[in-house]
Amino acid sequence: MSKSLEEVNESISTQGKTSTFRKILAFFGPAYLISVGYMDPGNWATDLAGGSQFGYSLLWVLLMSNIMALLLQSLSARLGIVTQRDLAQASRETYSRPINYILYFLAEIAIAACDLAEVLGMAIGLNLLFDISLINGVLITVLDTFLLLFLINKGMRKMEAFIIALVAIIGFSFMFEMVFAEPNVTEVFRGLIPTMPSEAALYIAIGIIGATVMPHNLYLHSSLVQTRKFDRTKEGIKQALKYNFIDSTIALNLAFFVNAAILILAAATFYKAGLFEVAEIQDAHRLLEPMLGSKWAPILFAVALIAAGQSSTITGTLAGQIIMEGYLNLRIQPWVRRIITRLIAIVPAVIVISIFGESVTGKMLILSQVILSLQLGFAIIPLIHFVSDKSKMKGFHISRITQIASWLIAIIIVSLNAKLVYNEIEGWLETSENPIILWFTVVPLAFGFLILLLYIVFKPFITKTKHNIENHSPHNMKLNFSKSESYDKKNIAISVDFSAADEIAINSAFELGGTEANYTLIHVVETVGAILYGNDVDDHETIIDEKLLKEYQKMLNEKGFKVEIKLGFGKPNATIPKIINEGNFDILVMGTHGHTGFKDLLFGTTVDKLRHKISIPLFIVKK
Repeated sequence: MSKSLEEVNESISTQGKTSTFRKILAFFGPAYLISVGYMDPGNWATDLAGGSQFGYSLLWVLLMSNIMALLLQSLSARLGIVTQRDLAQASRETYSRPINYILYFLAEIAIAACDLAEVLGMAIGLNLLFDISLINGVLITVLDTFLLLFLINKGMRKMEAFIIALVAIIGFSFMFEMVFAEPNVTEVFRGLIPTMPSEAALYIAIGIIGATVMPHNLYLHSSLVQTRKFDRTKEGIKQALKYNFIDSTIALNLAFFVNAAILILAAATFYKAGLFEVAEIQDAHRLLEPMLGSKWAPILFAVALIAAGQSSTITGTLAGQIIMEGYLNLRIQPWVRRIITRLIAIVPAVIVISIFGESVTGKMLILSQVILSLQLGFAIIPLIHFVSDKSKMKGFHISRITQIASWLIAIIIVSLNAKLVYNEIEGWLETSENPIILWFTVVPLAFGFLILLLYIVFKPFITKTKHNIENHSPHNMKLNFSKSESYDKKNIAISVDFSAADEIAINSAFELGGTEANYTLIHVVETVGAILYGNDVDDHETIIDEKLLKEYQKMLNEKGFKVEIKLGFGKPNATIPKIINEGNFDILVMGTHGHTGFKDLLFGTTVDKLRHKISIPLFIVKK
């Protein structure tokens, strides 16, 4: 199995830091990328609806959601730090292929729903600030694909800095909004006492939970923590867990402040004035200036909205890459992945806005958050199982008290979702002109998801998790090598990727150099982690790749060939030339997969980009 976000895996070193403060700073970053998902435009819609309809009374839901989020994100970080696997990879090792396909499909739906919220948020922000129509604003959001690629190429630290800057913009904007709004402090504290004003409040409350505890963040956090390289000793892992928890606590409390500020702002202005139906972000923006008496209030509101949409869309893309690679072991070009994710969100947004007009955006945002909440159980339950597994967690499994707290959170979320689904289906059956269609479509589908949920709850208790390390070489390392005495080249480099192309590449190299030449096998770890963090990455993928490379070396040495190995990190078309040009090689032998056209566009081609960058001959062998 490949490494999670291989391009940036272990690309940031935490080793060699002289002071505790510098070491903590080295670990800080992943949780801030996570926190933007807790203050995205979808949160704005549910917070505005909650504040305008029910005043301060749902503040306790935000607080409860934040506590839930902190526990669940700490479990996600623990999984990544200890096992060097992200949540999708751990699921792939535990469940059968059909179950993993279903879980992957549900995770993709959640990311599409999340991306829909970000697309609409960005479009609304552009509309409010520059008077760009929503349709055009939605189409403009395609361009942020290139921003993500630019940031990834600049390294993980620069991406984290960019995200933190956007988070700071959001935080400062709402700090000033609070000054303008002058909320009732007594009512604010009263809102922290649990109450449920009405049945309608339950729908909003579930939307708030779905907007706060986001399933794609659980996948993302378990991967991002692997971008830090640290000592893999017991003490080193303990230290990493501690510093990442501090990181999460600070970042998620900042997100809670932003969400609470939005709800309090809505309660202090709209609810107070009797405007109970202000669920549309556009209406909130329009009413802020006359109600708060400041022209800066709506401007800051729009700027913060754009910052929220832009920051969360970046992390959503990374999460999409993680679940695709983790569940399917499929890696495609990042820009292709980004465009696919964005189109899945843009198409329904354009269709709905075109048919029903711009007034439905608030309802679309709330619906997207309810969809996220419905998917939560399918991410939370496997996560709790994995971090409770003593053998998988190598002694770092969670305590019994933490397990009980985690299962209580899962029960609360699943129960609320079950009640929501039941109420919605009941309402459809009562109002539908053809209820028989619903009985044969929607009802069986709901029961199907219930059975799946029960399966993932009880399956790990019944059967043992597969702990074997997956060998992703399709020929299971059973290569047939040919020996040739026709010595021609002295130092031969061979690029390998553990695919079927390796066999013909290695045999071709042996025909060139025979048994007297010196051979160097080069493999590049190309996860997101490796691209961003380089050789500082220390995740599961790197360990597996290094193990396979050493098995290649051992096998070939036993056959009489003099073979060295070299592990690179990042993009092959950049990393291989660097290794070649810094070394003393006479020729590079490289196998290709033989695909052309669309497959090259989708999966990328290394040969074309590499051949102009190396200073020695390139021998290309086509499979």
